[in-house]
Amino acid sequence: MKSKIETLAKLYLEGKPAEISTETQSELSDWLMGEFQQLSLNLLFCNDQRYNSPAEVFADIEQDQLWISTEAYDTSIYANPFFGAVLAAIHDYDHYRSQSDWSLEGEIAAYRTTANRAPSLEIQKILYSQIVLRAATHLYLGHQPEPKIVFS
Repeated sequence: MKSKIETLAKLYLEGKPAEISTETQSELSDWLMGEFQQLSLNLLFCNDQRYNSPAEVFADIEQDQLWISTEAYDTSIYANPFFGAVLAAIHDYDHYRSQSDWSLEGEIAAYRTTANRAPSLEIQKILYSQIVLRAATHLYLGHQPEPKIVFS
């Protein structure tokens, strides 16, 4: 029997990249900027700083700072790659809000925290691909997969 991780990973790996309308891209960027403006953290952008555990992320958040990888998510759907880093910050903060780890269950909990604020089903689907499907694929492969948006 296939595990949930394998099932979700195969949806991601075998799925064709979704086509995102210009309107949805604009809605996503506007929503992310609004979410970003509500974060009361000092965001430190980098390419090589990585956290080793959720506890490290939470400790930094409690110190009002957060390191963000500028390569965290698929940036092809944004007018500016900055929005991929913004999603990473929002996602990390939602791990903190939900006190969730990096297991599949933890990623789903963090996704739900974010998705509950999303302005539309289309944005929720993008978040599901970026957060849940990509995390399941990472857990399945043991490394980050090529970024893409897949609607399962």
